Amino acid sequence: DPLGAIFLLVIGLGAVPAALYGVGYTAIYADGRASLPGLGVMFNLFLLTMSLVTLADNILTFLFMWEGMSLTSYFLVLTEANAPAADGSTAQAGVWYAVMTHTGLAVLLAAFVLLGAGGSGSFAELRSAAAALPATTRNVIFLLALLGFGSKAGVIPLHVWLPRAHPAAPSHVSALMSGVMIKLGIYGLLRMALDLLGGGPAWWGALVLALGAISALLGVLYALMEHDLKRLLAYHSVENIGIILIGVGAGLVFHSYGMMTLAVLGFIGGLYHTINHASFKGLLFLGAGAVLHATHTRNMEEMGGLIKRMPWTALFFLIGAVAISALPPLNGFVSEWLVFQALLGGFNLPVPEVAALVPVTVGMLALTSGLAAACFVKAFGISFLAIPRSQEA
Repeated sequence: DPLGAIFLLVIGLGAVPAALYGVGYTAIYADGRASLPGLGVMFNLFLLTMSLVTLADNILTFLFMWEGMSLTSYFLVLTEANAPAADGSTAQAGVWYAVMTHTGLAVLLAAFVLLGAGGSGSFAELRSAAAALPATTRNVIFLLALLGFGSKAGVIPLHVWLPRAHPAAPSHVSALMSGVMIKLGIYGLLRMALDLLGGGPAWWGALVLALGAISALLGVLYALMEHDLKRLLAYHSVENIGIILIGVGAGLVFHSYGMMTLAVLGFIGGLYHTINHASFKGLLFLGAGAVLHATHTRNMEEMGGLIKRMPWTALFFLIGAVAISALPPLNGFVSEWLVFQALLGGFNLPVPEVAALVPVTVGMLALTSGLAAACFVKAFGISFLAIPRSQEA
């Protein structure tokens, strides 16, 4: 359906360049530090299971593919766990990821059991049965879905696995996990809250809006403190998932009050930022991978002067940095502006308690955008400008 199609497009948008990039990037594994056939099999199964998540039309297929996506990405995170230079952090990242992803699966299983109790499990049947469920049951299902899908998306405080696992994976896998896979948490939330449950009370949207604002601001603050280039980018994924959730949360709030034009604007802003983030975050992770490939370090303090030796990488990394900083005229600005426009319509909400959340969110989103620009001035400046600060650089 159209919702699944948007996320299938996002998967393709990330997968094609990542797969092409992987041809050159994985040549270094020919020395035996990792299994190239194993990496190839898991990479393709990862793409397959992600794609089938967006096509699933019943509980069993959806959860089976969701688990397949989690397991294949877990093995991809562990690609370099047995390399001679491995320090144990890769294996530790894999443990964190496995624990969080299977906890999320258990929570989602509970949500679907409550929603489809006694039925065949087809989504069409769930839609028709959802309206007859008691309000308390619908609320519990929504909260379980928010926990399960939020842990996959990396929403604060469920983000603990993300800055560990994403940097540990090969860079083209990091680009897919950070730019694409975490978006399937957004897909699942929209599928459950809007499609299967048909929307709910205003507090559903207000909770998503608040979590989004907190994730956006704290994600960029964590990123500002980082010196590891790939961890910095991973924290920016937390920030951008927050921005997407602000749009989705605003849409859910407006939907509950029947303000459909503003609801559509919120959902469009969130979904467009989903596509945009897959583009510029994929670009940035592939750029970071090129830097890691050349310098053999993720520590920005050991870089410097790379613009002279890697001019094309520097140019494309700069384009990604401008886009993620939401500076016009690039795509990150357009989708964040749409989210702002949706929020500004929230001053007309009929309930003062919910309307009061809007200016706070607007302020947090504006602050997040400013801090993101500052963070990428730091990331680009320290990595690519000035003089080299190590022999590798």
